[in-house]
Parts: sequence; structure tokens; C-alpha cells
Amino acid sequence: MPPPNAPAATTPPSAWHPASWRTHPARQMPTYPDAQALASACGQLAQFPPLIFAGEVRALRAQLAEVAAGRAFLLQGGDCAESFDTLDGAAARETFRVMLQMAVVLTYGAARPVVKVGRIAGQFAKPRSADTETQGDVTLPSYRGDIINGAPFAAADRAPQPERLLRAYSASAATLNLLRALAQGGFADLHQLHAWTADFVRHSPQGQRYQALADRISEALAFMAACGFTSQHMAQLREVAVYTSHEALLLPYEEALTRRGDGLRAQDTGDWFGGSAHMLWLGERTRQLDGAHIEYLRGIANPVGVKIGPQATPADVLALLNAIDPARQPGRTVLITRMGAGKLAAHLPPLLAAVRDAGHPAVWACDPMHGNTVTTRHGVKTRDFDNIVQEVREFFAAHAQEGTVAGGLHVELTGQDVTECRGGGQNLTDDNLQTNYTSACDPRLNGSQSLELAFLVADLLRGR
Repeated sequence: MPPPNAPAATTPPSAWHPASWRTHPARQMPTYPDAQALASACGQLAQFPPLIFAGEVRALRAQLAEVAAGRAFLLQGGDCAESFDTLDGAAARETFRVMLQMAVVLTYGAARPVVKVGRIAGQFAKPRSADTETQGDVTLPSYRGDIINGAPFAAADRAPQPERLLRAYSASAATLNLLRALAQGGFADLHQLHAWTADFVRHSPQGQRYQALADRISEALAFMAACGFTSQHMAQLREVAVYTSHEALLLPYEEALTRRGDGLRAQDTGDWFGGSAHMLWLGERTRQLDGAHIEYLRGIANPVGVKIGPQATPADVLALLNAIDPARQPGRTVLITRMGAGKLAAHLPPLLAAVRDAGHPAVWACDPMHGNTVTTRHGVKTRDFDNIVQEVREFFAAHAQEGTVAGGLHVELTGQDVTECRGGGQNLTDDNLQTNYTSACDPRLNGSQSLELAFLVADLLRGR
């Protein structure tokens, strides 16, 4: 197998294939000490069934096209980085639970359907600002996520391990199996509205507001049942569609799981699909036009997200869209802004105007998390809820100014009672952060803060 950082070359559009990224410069990629072991692991992955199927990808693209047109709203959320150590299903269930609650708040408040995409069942790789980490006199490779190496600062853990790709596949399959069971097995039934509330959220102001909303919906469901419309007869009341997504960083893994057509027959033809998740995205560190990540993502039919920071120019964004979606297909691209509170008013409107005027049907989503990370005096990474709220408000204000569609929200969250972000209705401070700080990487909103943010966004959507 050729090394991931092979020299750059230009690949004609007609010459795209799942491995064509290997002729482009690949950033944020680990160096595996045993290339043969990596090739063996990827060979095994290539024989496995895809984690998702072409029909699901097409369904998501159709729904994202509705988001781009302003007839639906995208809610994308989940862990900063999933861990192999939390595979008992509790973390996935709690994330799904809070996303259901947020979706109900948004649907009821804004009177539009919500497309639910989790940062889940595959978010095992993380970009790093440096290839190595030094502690004392020892320098080791940086921790890049459980799919690549281990977090403990030891040489055996930090060396990239190809067998972790196989473990990531198994972990993703298990989580996806649980999500599908929850989504279709009764857990997502609207009659369970009250049961979705975690105990620590129930007595908070936003928990009480949610309970009042759930009461009104329950009354409407009771009326519908009296008219003969029950969850037994209407799948829309008892089931939801949930999709998976992750950052496409580890390209050998993505290549090994790429399939053509429905991915089940050797003779399949037609579009290529990334089989690791329904949607994949590019980060700020890997969206170079000549880079391997864009080369891979331009050839698959999955929806592709692109993170857009405050340094991006209109020319940058248009070039990215032309590379990934030259045919301008609705539902193909999601532009995810992550600029930081106080920066959107100056930086976002010119980007919105350029994309609007060029006629690209991209979805615009707001990531109010990554531009607002700070470190406390005790060396703990956190985010201030007030800054998150400010960035969301500025996102909606910029779209109102340009007459464009504020299409979605992209957040790092968990339904668990973590104490990783300051503020919110619980008034978490620096002194509270270490009470239950469990993130493997960046700080996440807890269930209470997530619900509070959903009510804010619902109010903003209703105002539009």
C-alpha cells in the first residue's frame, strides 16, 4: 500500500477512484511503522459490508435539499471524539435522547421538520495542531483518536496501530445497530416525550419549559388518537430517521469502506458511496484544494460538510464548492461556520452573498463550539455558554441581513450530566468543571445546556 503522504499530482475528474487521493498531499495523517499491517487491516475492511447504504445516503441528500430551501432544519450533534472505552451503549443512548428532545423543541417551535445527524458511530479520529507531544524529556506522537492510537502517554500506546481500524469498524457497527433499534423500536415514539427527560434536567428551568411543551403535544396526541390516528397506525409518530457523520480524516479507512452502487455486489456500477457514515466533513486543517481529503470526498455521493473559519474568503468558499459540488446539486454540501463569538458580523455576510449570487444550493449550518474554546487558569479547556449563544444569534442575524437561509446547528453535546462548559441555566463555573469532566478531547454541552440552546434556536427560527 503506498504511503499516505505520497507526492502531489493532478487527477483528472474522469480518473477518480477510491485510492486516487494517494497522489495528493495528505495532511493530518499518521505515519504507521508497519505498512504491511496497515494494508492487511484495510484489506479486511474492504471485505466487510458497508456500515450504511446508498438508499440512506440518497434519503439524507433529499432532506438536506429541503434544508437548503428553508423547509427543514439540520441538527447535527454528538461527541467531540468517541472512545472505545464507552461502548456499553449508555453514551450513545443519552446523546440520541437529547437530540430527540432538541428536535421536538425545534419542530414544535419552528413548524418545520428536523433532519437529525449524529456525530456518532465513527467519530474516532481528531486533527492535532502538532504531530508530537513532549512531557519532560520524552517526545511521542500526539494522540489522534482511538482509531489511530491510545491516549496514555506511553510509547506503546502512542504508536499508530492498524488493528484499531478494525476495532473502530466494530464499534461503529455496534453503535449504529443501537441507534437503529432506538429510532425504530419504540424509544423514539412521541408518546415517550416525558420519558426522554434525564433526571438532572427535569427540575431545571429549561426542563420545566420542556415539560410544559410535552404536555401540549401529549394533549394533541390524545386528540389524534380519539380521531383514530395512533402510533400503531402512523410510523411518523413512533419512528424517526437518524443519520451518522464524522470528520473524514483517516483516508485509508474511508477508502477501504468505499462501495459502488448499493455496495453488496461485486458488479455494482453507478455512484461511489463512502460506506463509513451517511455524511462526512472536512475540517479547517484538511480543506486544501490540492489535498488528499478533497480529492477523496469529491468522488463520493455522500453529503459533504466543510468547516469555514473566520479567515476564509469568498473566493476560498466558492473554490471549495466548485471542487466538491461542480454540478451544484441540492443536498450535496453543508457549509459549517465556526468563527467565534463577535466575528460573524464582519466575516460571514460576504461569504453568504458570494454563495447566494453564484447560485450554489449549499446548506449553511452554525458550529458555535470550536471558535469559542478557552483554557481556564487551571489549564482546563472549556467553553462559555454565553459565547455559544452569541455566535448562534450572530449567525441568524447575518442570514437575515443577506436574505439567505440559516439552515442548521452543529454542536458537540451529550445527554449526560457533564460539567465541561461554563454557564447556562446551571450557572457552571470554573469550580464546577472538574465535577464531571469526561470528554476525551473538547468540552461538550450537557443535556440541560443542549435543551436551553434548542429553545433559543426555536425562538430565532420562529422570528424568521
